[in-house]
Amino acid sequence: MSNVHSELTPRQRELLKIRRDSNTKAAELVKMEKMLQQTKDLLDRKTESCSDSMDLQENMVEDLEEKVRSSRRHRRSSLHHTQLLESQMKTVKGELVGTLDHLQELRNVLQRSQQKAEERKAAMEKLAAGLR
Repeated sequence: MSNVHSELTPRQRELLKIRRDSNTKAAELVKMEKMLQQTKDLLDRKTESCSDSMDLQENMVEDLEEKVRSSRRHRRSSLHHTQLLESQMKTVKGELVGTLDHLQELRNVLQRSQQKAEERKAAMEKLAAGLR
């Protein structure tokens, strides 16, 4: 039973970490999209810039676009992993409930057996006292 608890805790920690990472990546994505839009706006206003400057800005935009795509891929992957872990955690919780129910049944059987043993012992002591 302690294995189940020790298994749940790291999974729950991993799930929380993934959720935090996912939220962080989402914030970064919004920030990068804003930066991308600002860069695109700047490019639109600077039509008279020299060719080298344009190339540099285009490279910056391409780099930002790739970062946005990468962040989106990572976020999708994190969300998928989070869903997988949540599903596994539900399975483990279900197994834990079943194990706890089984342990309760075993405890009840043990208590009944101990009670019967005590009753038999008392009966045998009574018989032994009667034979004396």
